[in-house]
Amino acid sequence: MMGKIIFYEDRNFQGRSYETSSDCPELTSYLSRCNSCRVESGCFMVYDRSNFQGNQYFVRRGEYGDYTRMGMSDCIRSCRSIPMHRGQFRMRIYERENFGGQMHEMMDDCENMMDRYRMSDCQSCHVMDGHWLLYEQPHYRGKQMYLRPGEYRNLSSMGGTPGNIRWQSMRRIMDSC
Repeated sequence: MMGKIIFYEDRNFQGRSYETSSDCPELTSYLSRCNSCRVESGCFMVYDRSNFQGNQYFVRRGEYGDYTRMGMSDCIRSCRSIPMHRGQFRMRIYERENFGGQMHEMMDDCENMMDRYRMSDCQSCHVMDGHWLLYEQPHYRGKQMYLRPGEYRNLSSMGGTPGNIRWQSMRRIMDSC
């Protein structure tokens, strides 16, 4: 099942709108700005820069009337549809860039990497199965980063996020969207 998201030019679902079910690298192709959105179905990541860059925010079915409440520094500029994954989840996390330092294999959520693995940071990872969200702070708080299957050699240089972010918790994106 494909998700569906509707973007609005103004806060609180006002102004012109644009509806999509797929990735959109540049919302300004359809709207002059995007300050709110409504998710009818599915899960998406929204970004405050074009081409899936900058601050990211995970959205699922619901209403998001003001982009500033999502931690965005500017209006929403791009979005990525997150496909539903059925099956196991597996990811290897590494303490340092280029798969260096301590390594741990994960198959479930981790609300605090320091408590569970005695790792204060995750700088690279290999997602083998499933889709995951990384969080800047323990207990799934702070800035977010979406990861799909693949190798990520340097998380601090990805997506236009500042290099000083330390990823300290992670969660699976389950099919409950």
